[in-house]
Amino acid sequence: MNRIKQLFRLKEFYLTIITGILILVAWILEQAQIEPAYLHQIFALIAVALAGGPIIFGAIRGLLKRQINVDELVSIAIIASLYLGEYLAAAIVAFIMALGSLLEEFTAERARHAISALISLSPKTASVRKDGEFIVVPIEQVQIGDTVLVKPGENIPVDGEVIDGQSSVNQASITGESIPADKFVGHHVFAGTLNLSGALLLHTTKVGSETTLGKIIHLVEEAEENRAPIMRLADRWAKWFTPAILLLATLVYLLTFDLVRTATVLIVACPCALILATPTAIVAAIGNAAKKGIIIKGGRYLEQASEVDNVIFDKTGTLTLGKPIVSDVLSLKGEPPSRILRLSAIAEKFSEHPLAHAVVQKALEGNLDIPDPERFLNIPGRGVEADFNGTRVLVGNKSFIAERNIPLETEAEQAIEDFESAGKTTLLAVLNDELAGILAVTDVIKDTVPNSVEQLREIGIKHISVFTGDNPQAAAEISQRIQADDYFAQMLPEAKLEGVKRLQAQGKKVAIVGDGVNDAPALAAADVGIAMGGAGTDVAIEAAPICLMTDDIEKIPALFRLSRKSKRVILQNIIFFAIIFNAAALIASSLGELSPITGALVHNIGSVSVVLNSARLIRYN
Repeated sequence: MNRIKQLFRLKEFYLTIITGILILVAWILEQAQIEPAYLHQIFALIAVALAGGPIIFGAIRGLLKRQINVDELVSIAIIASLYLGEYLAAAIVAFIMALGSLLEEFTAERARHAISALISLSPKTASVRKDGEFIVVPIEQVQIGDTVLVKPGENIPVDGEVIDGQSSVNQASITGESIPADKFVGHHVFAGTLNLSGALLLHTTKVGSETTLGKIIHLVEEAEENRAPIMRLADRWAKWFTPAILLLATLVYLLTFDLVRTATVLIVACPCALILATPTAIVAAIGNAAKKGIIIKGGRYLEQASEVDNVIFDKTGTLTLGKPIVSDVLSLKGEPPSRILRLSAIAEKFSEHPLAHAVVQKALEGNLDIPDPERFLNIPGRGVEADFNGTRVLVGNKSFIAERNIPLETEAEQAIEDFESAGKTTLLAVLNDELAGILAVTDVIKDTVPNSVEQLREIGIKHISVFTGDNPQAAAEISQRIQADDYFAQMLPEAKLEGVKRLQAQGKKVAIVGDGVNDAPALAAADVGIAMGGAGTDVAIEAAPICLMTDDIEKIPALFRLSRKSKRVILQNIIFFAIIFNAAALIASSLGELSPITGALVHNIGSVSVVLNSARLIRYN
């Protein structure tokens, strides 16, 4: 079906180009007075057939369905022009109509491939225990209750409960959290997430379309199908515009019995300027946006963006950099912070955990030497243990330290509480069985976020929210720092989708900005979904109607400014050129001051004015 549509659009494009060439040839032949005299008429008639035929058939279909659209009025104008022998005027009217339709088609939503990208997150096979042995079977054969083995580095194939083993699992594809979650016996894991460090034995609780990932796929499909199309602006007006013009033309004929004057009224009244008012502005605005690295997949999304009054930001990767960094190194026993950091980095050097990478990176930024440890032991979900130059180093979480019977003094407990209340993750550094320091890890807010939020306020955005899968402390901290109106924490994809729908039910026009798979359903359901391309997933980009090709959040206010400017230009096109200018031309043609040719010329001046006014959007900053 998509291929057929593409072929049809290609055919429509070539027919419009050929029609324009035929009109140009007809005009040259007419001006040059080349014999035979009817030669230019033949070219004009062919142009009318190519561009006008579909319009006339569309008018007939509309009448049969009792639906009034602009095709009826245009068809009468074309037929009247042909009857009067004004073949070139008829061809020009038909061509402008076809060009307007093509421009609208050009700005239509592009085909999406999000579902295949979502499905690729789930493995095609799973290692299932059968008769005491693990056998690799196709994922379709896995059943609820099966015991599944997931090795380090593998994507988890099912939703399940850990019955043996411990590991860290990257759940960013589902929850959006940048810091991996530690998993132990009794913990739940999601299909499509990545097992990082240790082997896990799972009791399968959900498979296939019933998994959290499967539900995300369904939600994206459902939200896409339920997106209501926006009617063509010209057709909205046609319900009253077409009958009014037909009534005017009838009155002119009854009062003057002048068929030429009546035909001129119909030619002048042909709503080409109205038809071009929206698509030309949209094409110019979308071109401008593309140069700024903002991809808008359809004109209706630009129109909807101009009406947005509520903006929702996902936290991880959208407001933040999306990767943890060490923000604080606190010394508890008088040890130099640089020594605590260096020894912690040496201990973490061979660990694959993202928090370990953050510690090593912090040490490298401080130009600290990080030799290999003499002994290294990784304890998944807890921390690391290493020996270096006579010092035994432990780096890990509170559980890890408690298991080694290392006491936490009041100062350390208070520091941990303060860090965590600020939305930070803590790592405890132990040197020779004594707690020496605390390293705080956080996901840093992008420098441009506060200014971007302030710009959104100035543009007219009334309410700004933060949605995140992270903990409430982290959500509250970032919400306060960017001065958001509210925040919602620990949100799975379904909750984000419900949050969008709740605001829409209150009559709000909602835009959501996200970058992950977990954002995809909300991106598809929002009035305007905006995907961050630089740090985003293919799924979010495909599900969102608007994509930023980089992760520069300052492009968000630029997008809303452009959308509002586009709306103003469209209104100018409609009010000044499609209504006021055409009204003056209608009065002149009704009084017999214009001939069909001059009427067509005046009519085209209005259309060209619309195009020129819209072209200003190309250079808008």
